[in-house]
Amino acid sequence: MREAMFSPLSILLLVVWAALLFGGLIVGTPNSDMTARMPQWMRLASSVTLVAAAWVFALEQRGTPNGDLMRLAAVGMTLGFIGDLFMAKLIIKSGESVLGGMGAFGLGHVAYIAVLAMAANRFGLTASTPRWTALGLTLVFGAVCWYVVVLRGAESPSVMHWAALPYALLLSATAGLAAGLALQDARFIPVAIGGLLFLTSDLILAAQLFNQVTFPWIGDWIWLTYGPAQMLIVYGLGRALAARA
Repeated sequence: MREAMFSPLSILLLVVWAALLFGGLIVGTPNSDMTARMPQWMRLASSVTLVAAAWVFALEQRGTPNGDLMRLAAVGMTLGFIGDLFMAKLIIKSGESVLGGMGAFGLGHVAYIAVLAMAANRFGLTASTPRWTALGLTLVFGAVCWYVVVLRGAESPSVMHWAALPYALLLSATAGLAAGLALQDARFIPVAIGGLLFLTSDLILAAQLFNQVTFPWIGDWIWLTYGPAQMLIVYGLGRALAARA
């Protein structure tokens, strides 16, 4: 199997993404409570860049055996950006924006899970021990984290508290399936790291939303884990699926 190389356009988009995300730390101004420095427009623009990169990969792999998987991955990243818009309260300005964001991100992870499951079956990466052990461990980890961070201490759990459980399990399933693939094919290691970073980012966000946890630059740390997570998933899948074509 050949080693896939990134195209000049995908490399350019990666450079733009990094400049927008990490450049925000340089040019941004701290907000009043010192929880974030990155300007919102730069965070969202970095996410748009990853949407563009995902669709570039999909177009580049059009007509190849794995073009359908890359298109589905691009749909997942697009749904992630819609989730960003919800969380930024640019679609709904009320408290329902969090539920909308969880819904969009959750659907995005359904797309990622479908890509990973289909890739495992298509490429014969279905060894039981790595596949089910990785998935089982991450699902247990996600459920425990949901209980500790979200449910424990809630005197009267709301719809959002309970909605966070299937959401956490979806994120955990993405990480687990990617880890199961990575244990069998090193090309999927970036995707597995991305899945774990995504879960880490949402744990920080959940602690902030449900337990009012805060520390200096917490908003930036959420994006410094979330942004690279999405980048690793998109670029990791783009490279792995092209190499397996």
